[in-house]
Amino acid sequence: METALAKTPQKRQVVFLVILLFLWEAGSEAIRYSMPEETESGSFVANLAKDLGLRVGELATRGARIHYKGNKQILQLDIKTGDLLLSEKLDREVLCGATDPCILQFQLLLEKPVQFFQADLQLTDINDHSPEFLDREMLLKIPESVQPGTVFPLKTAQDFDISSNTVQNYTISPNPHFHVVTHNRGDGRKYPELVLDKALDREQQPELSLTLTALDGGDPTRSGTTALRIEVLDINDNAPEFLQSLYEAQVPENSPLNSLVVTVAARDSDAGTYGNVAYTLFQGDEVTQPFVIDETTGEIRLKRALDFEATQYYNVEIAATDGGGLSGKCSVAIQVLDVNDNAPELTLSKVASSTPENSPETVVAVFSVSDPDSGDNGRMVCSIQDDIPFLLKPTFKNFYTLVTERPLDRESRAQYNITITVTDMGTPRLKTQHNITLLVSDVNDNAPAFTQTSYTLFLRENNSPALHIGSVSATDRDAGANAQVTYSLLPPHDPQLPLASLVSINADNGHLFALRALDFEALRAFEFRVGATDRGSPALSSQALVRVQVLDANDNAPFVLYPLQNGSAPCTELVPRAAEPGYLVSKVVAVDADSGQNAWLSYQLLRATEPGLFGVWAHNGEVRTARLLSERDAAKHRLVVLVKDNGEPALSASVTLHVLLVDGFSQPYLPLPEAAAEQAQADPLTVYLVIALASVSSLFLFSVLAFIAVRLCRRSRAAWVGGCSVPEGHFPGHLVDVSGTGTLSQSYQYEVCLTGGSGSNEFKFLKPIIPNLPPQGAIEETEGKMTFRNNFGFN
Repeated sequence: METALAKTPQKRQVVFLVILLFLWEAGSEAIRYSMPEETESGSFVANLAKDLGLRVGELATRGARIHYKGNKQILQLDIKTGDLLLSEKLDREVLCGATDPCILQFQLLLEKPVQFFQADLQLTDINDHSPEFLDREMLLKIPESVQPGTVFPLKTAQDFDISSNTVQNYTISPNPHFHVVTHNRGDGRKYPELVLDKALDREQQPELSLTLTALDGGDPTRSGTTALRIEVLDINDNAPEFLQSLYEAQVPENSPLNSLVVTVAARDSDAGTYGNVAYTLFQGDEVTQPFVIDETTGEIRLKRALDFEATQYYNVEIAATDGGGLSGKCSVAIQVLDVNDNAPELTLSKVASSTPENSPETVVAVFSVSDPDSGDNGRMVCSIQDDIPFLLKPTFKNFYTLVTERPLDRESRAQYNITITVTDMGTPRLKTQHNITLLVSDVNDNAPAFTQTSYTLFLRENNSPALHIGSVSATDRDAGANAQVTYSLLPPHDPQLPLASLVSINADNGHLFALRALDFEALRAFEFRVGATDRGSPALSSQALVRVQVLDANDNAPFVLYPLQNGSAPCTELVPRAAEPGYLVSKVVAVDADSGQNAWLSYQLLRATEPGLFGVWAHNGEVRTARLLSERDAAKHRLVVLVKDNGEPALSASVTLHVLLVDGFSQPYLPLPEAAAEQAQADPLTVYLVIALASVSSLFLFSVLAFIAVRLCRRSRAAWVGGCSVPEGHFPGHLVDVSGTGTLSQSYQYEVCLTGGSGSNEFKFLKPIIPNLPPQGAIEETEGKMTFRNNFGFN
């Protein structure tokens, strides 16, 4: 029986060449042991470890075991000592039949790594069977006219033992007429013949009863007997003779019952009843012989199904007996022809239910194949599917290993269903399939992966502590503990960021929580890293960036920068009555600490002494005249401007402006009478300064005194006109520049005068950054109309 591997476009197959087997067998000799059959179970056979040169401990670590065909356990191996023991009593006749010598082949399989050792156990025969005749009695009909020396064939006895333990001799009970001669067949078997020593006389003794004994060559000798009854007949001159002494026939094992195998023929020269020939099976019985012969025609037919694998040859002896009792004998050699009636058999010696991923070439299964048919019917091809990463490798005779072709990836495929197909080369082809389910066990080779490389979370300020602000999520393609992810906060890059007091993360689900209320104005945004670590060994991790954007809440009301509202009397804005519509009276400047739309400010006139006279621009807070002023309009006006943001809910602040309508002015500052009185107290200092200067130059003193006199005159006149006295000299002013902040236009500056007391008024004058000075003639022309226009460049 031969095996081969082939590869088709659909199936990957490994061709197992016969020459490779021959080379292997030539380079490795099997170890052979011998022991008698019927030895008690548990008996010691040999020490395999010692004979194979293996260490005793190596058998256990390498997973050693004994393999015998069909997985029948006739031997057992003690892996601790290396002793090979019998598992049961072995009967040579059952295991080998008539085959001599009886050799049982077995293999020692080492799994880690895979290695085979061939060994043989030869069972020697013991004389445990006695010769046995199939018939309890044999009947011979011999005519009385038979001459001494005539030979009569006798049936043989069976002995299941072999060699010298089988039948070696035949004897007959003492008598004066016959003796037995033992002959050898060509196959070594012995058969008896009865020889007539003395002529028979029917009238004196019509019947003789003898005992035929078969003796084997064992020690002690065993024997078997049968009764031999001889009837003495009248004269019959001729015995039947077969046309051939040996007939040969071939019959397929799958032949139907009653099919013709061969026809034998014998002739008898006598006439009448002495010439009528009857055919019988001379050797065999109903149990052992699958054939039957027609006693009239000599046709041998099949009466029981044949099995080539059980018996390949039959030797049948046919006797032809005439009516007078004389007989002739021939032999029929029947060869059973093999047909492909046996599917290949697959025996698994080792199979793995799972294998780790990423492992190099791994042995998944070790198996052997066999087919009891012969020729092409017994030649086999092993194959597996073509779309799986596995290979079949021939290892030892009909043994194969199923191995991985490359490292497996559980994340790509976690389970493989492998079908091993064994097909013979007979006609029709028969096949056997065996399915193996292999699970790919997980190895921690994948780090957790976040669903996003970065996360942006939005959190409105003034949040409640422990507020859930968002989640991060990571997945791991591994399985089991290797896929269980734990989340954590990683140390921030900025050591000044108190991350531990700002946020926390749920280690199991990645939920993020704000630990305290955040203030947009103090911390508008921050970022940190989140780690995801699996629970494999070794643990793998990854990280993602989380940005937290604090959203502004409208928690800051607008703050008015100008006019200042510090609890003192508000400043008064002077507006000439000749001002055109749209004249800039003042500008409210405010800011909001919030951002976005919460910091968008709008202005509106909430209350006014005379509605419709002034208006406030909503976007920049400028207060302008809405129409022409007239003499009928009141001189003093109080305006309340509301500054409101665009938040939800909206927050607001208000500011009060005082406006004084004047006909004209020559001085930019008109303090009230109380301020003039205080200003007068400062005249001695001026006098002292004048005196000091006069000491330097009298001419300069004269000029200064003249200048002072002129100014005092003008001031006295203007004070009486405005209802207050004016101190000498320029009133020191403070320049408040809020350009670039809030909504104050960059085109103006404001000068704020110092008040003389809590009861005094303040006057503020608006002038351009670049004074627009008219020609000198124009100043003289308009001096009478606007007494307040002076050298400060006020328009």
